[in-house]
Amino acid sequence: MTDIGVGILGGGYMGKAHAVAMSSVGAIFNTGLRPRLEMVCATTPESAERYRAAYGFARATDDWRVLVEDPGVGAVVIASPQETHREIAEAAFKLGKPVFCEKPLGASLADSSAMVAAAEASGVVNMVGFNYIRTPASQFARKLIADGEIGDITWFRGEHTEDFLADPQAPATWRTTGMANGTMGDLAPHMINGALALMGPIERVMGEYETVHATRPGGEVNNDDHAQMMCRFENGAMGQMYFSRVSTGRKMGYAYEIAGTKGAIRFDQEDQNALWLYRMEGPKATRGFTKILTGPAHPDYEPFCQGPGHGTGYQDQIIIEAKDFLTAIESGEATWPTFRDGHEVNRVIAATLASADAKAWQNISDF
Repeated sequence: MTDIGVGILGGGYMGKAHAVAMSSVGAIFNTGLRPRLEMVCATTPESAERYRAAYGFARATDDWRVLVEDPGVGAVVIASPQETHREIAEAAFKLGKPVFCEKPLGASLADSSAMVAAAEASGVVNMVGFNYIRTPASQFARKLIADGEIGDITWFRGEHTEDFLADPQAPATWRTTGMANGTMGDLAPHMINGALALMGPIERVMGEYETVHATRPGGEVNNDDHAQMMCRFENGAMGQMYFSRVSTGRKMGYAYEIAGTKGAIRFDQEDQNALWLYRMEGPKATRGFTKILTGPAHPDYEPFCQGPGHGTGYQDQIIIEAKDFLTAIESGEATWPTFRDGHEVNRVIAATLASADAKAWQNISDF
């Protein structure tokens, strides 16, 4: 068993989640490579020290270069704003250090393209943080589809809907400024990644986006509140997706439906420990969707709990990511989703935005 010093850039919501995951992953999955919380970086010395003390890091800094270049840091986790991703990742790759980067990969298509180039030129492990697709239920859904259990796929519907800005009197914040922080930049990447994981590559898209509440207390809104898209997958299936931060009543609406020639699948993250499966078999009078409660028979469940139906939660998804990242570092073999997979999501987003502006279908191959 070998340890590795981990440096995390950002100590807020996702920085904390990754710190907790790195503290827990070895005990849960008995990984061969054990992470050590070596250093945390935040925007000020005071906040960095506060995170260090709260999460159990050995050291703290307010300079990302200090963290990346420190010899005690063997792997870098980027949980800072998108506009910082590219420079940090490129510096880490030059030093041969594995990088885990939160989604979306960079603040633009140019950023993610450059990050893929740097990652692949370095030859070191790289991974993007799409955690929702890692629930035991969604991993099982991927397996059912890959094994042909619901036949040839004919249709996909996906959404990522929340309501944290549904109230028009909610004040303007950093989330309401810049397209990278809008719904297409913030929520859409998760479901697009999910669609790619479940269905395979997207061939073309037709999209729309809209600002529902253009003015909020404290300022103007200059990015999108919700968006929709039609798409055609390379496997021939039709698809549609909807993304919203103003979907009143929805808290974690990461949901999808998939229809095949022999059955269908439904999933909703608000009930993340259940998968609904329909099989076109048996007497018609008894056919219907079956609710499958996740348990030890499903991927990455048993290390958390031996009881079926007891369930896993959001933090557990981050721990599963940590396990996959550490396993990739130990083996030297890439683990999905790599930076190239993250860039593919960005290509779909860029094509969707271009489609909305041109009011025409766009081919992903053009981006």
